[in-house]
Amino acid sequence: MKKITLIFLLSLCFVFAKEDYSEMSTQELIAIIGYVKDSNKDSFIKELNSRIPTMTEDEKNLYKETIEKLNQDEK
Repeated sequence: MKKITLIFLLSLCFVFAKEDYSEMSTQELIAIIGYVKDSNKDSFIKELNSRIPTMTEDEKNLYKETIEKLNQDEK
């Protein structure tokens, strides 16, 4: 179910191609990790880092899993 939700959120993000990450939910931000254009990475990382202290445990776990998966894919 989580994967389906992430795919759906990711699809929405690509359709609307938002560059204002402050309007996106934390789940949406986590879903697009690794898909952000280089030109937008600074604002994306800044917004994501500002949300880390307020993330729920589920969001923190999903964030960590996504980062770990991204790091494994880059190897």
